[in-house]
Amino acid sequence: MEKEQCEQEKKGRDSILPVLLDMGEALLGSGAEIYRAEDTLSRMGYAYGAAAMNVFVIPSSIVITMEMPDGEMLTQTRRVRTANANDFTRLDEINELSRDYCRSPFPVEELQERLRKITGQKVSRMELLVGFMIAAGAFAVFFGGTAQDGVISALGGLLIWGLQVYFAPICMNDTVYTFLASFLMGLLVSAAGRIFPGLHVDQVMIGDIMLLIPGIMITNAIRDFLLGDTISGALRLSQAVLLAGILVLGVMSALGIARWM
Repeated sequence: MEKEQCEQEKKGRDSILPVLLDMGEALLGSGAEIYRAEDTLSRMGYAYGAAAMNVFVIPSSIVITMEMPDGEMLTQTRRVRTANANDFTRLDEINELSRDYCRSPFPVEELQERLRKITGQKVSRMELLVGFMIAAGAFAVFFGGTAQDGVISALGGLLIWGLQVYFAPICMNDTVYTFLASFLMGLLVSAAGRIFPGLHVDQVMIGDIMLLIPGIMITNAIRDFLLGDTISGALRLSQAVLLAGILVLGVMSALGIARWM
């Protein structure tokens, strides 16, 4: 009986770390701060029964070391590749799950299943399409464009949506995706400017560029700096600056080609 209990306890210890890593990856992929991810994982580890928790998180990696009451050390590392997405509804649900677990710990299997249900919820492609088109058109009008500019900018949002849904998942990295999206968008807007003489190309392009600017990434980088997470802040800021430069390069390349056509 005691042997079976020990085996069950060992099995639980072996399974808790992967679930905590899944939780950390889901937090980063939903827009959580580095501090929030580290604090959440530490609290959940203590709720599980750890005597000490050491959690190190940066946008590309999570390292968790749990020291159990009997002195056993458990360590696992996870490479994170989706730390720049933002889904605040999912983030709120993950936070609520972590609070429920800390208030009254339940079996690891239940924790894993509830987390899987949360992360399995996806925004429909139609909702994403509507959001892209409304945002692009609204920004074009907001920055001084006409209703016609808003409509053309919304069509540019349709192009960016298509690339986001069908090309981004198979693209090697964000840099290639940003360049291709900005380049094709620049060609589309330039062509529309020749077809519709009264079109304000600059306002239309601003509306579409707003969909590609890494503004939230820059905000998160500054937030990390203010919270003392300088490594994470530097990583995010350097990536944001790189993507912004690639965005400019793609648009300028498209404008240069359109000028000579």
